[in-house]
Amino acid sequence: MKTIFLVRHAKAEGQPEAAPLTEKGVAQAKALVSFFKDKEIDVIYSSPFKRAVDTIKPLADEKGLPIIEDGRLGERVLSSDYFPDWQEKLKISFEDFDLVFEGGESHRSGMDRAISVLEDVLQSDANNIILVSHGNLSVLLLRYFNESFGFEELMEMTNPDVFEIVVSDEETMLKRIWDDRI
Repeated sequence: MKTIFLVRHAKAEGQPEAAPLTEKGVAQAKALVSFFKDKEIDVIYSSPFKRAVDTIKPLADEKGLPIIEDGRLGERVLSSDYFPDWQEKLKISFEDFDLVFEGGESHRSGMDRAISVLEDVLQSDANNIILVSHGNLSVLLLRYFNESFGFEELMEMTNPDVFEIVVSDEETMLKRIWDDRI
């Protein structure tokens, strides 16, 4: 049996790779330490984006674990162009998994990245795993286990957010466990 904790990063100042956490995001990252206090963790993988690494660093330090940065956990880029109606474009991309905007990545490509991470994690020796990612890619990671995850679920996610996925030979159980404590 494996338990995967999927963590969406804490509140950040923006979308660029180097965007730092806000003051509230720093407090949220510290809250994750107490949230995971009684949970066994064997390994931590994170998107290399600053906001993702900074979200999990206090917990990694507390548990004495390295953070393994994996580019496959990086956020899916919708487009290199700015869209004033970006949410509508994002919603459309959930309806057409092959749609690609200028300088962006299709959902199918993002899903392929998500699947490759999950397959590696599920085949690893670790049993209690944290994956730290971003909203859009987190939804794709969750879709691997439950195809009902889509645009609406993305819009309902919080920063941070935590999902627990328990995978056994008999079944997979997926549930949101973050309690919005901060």
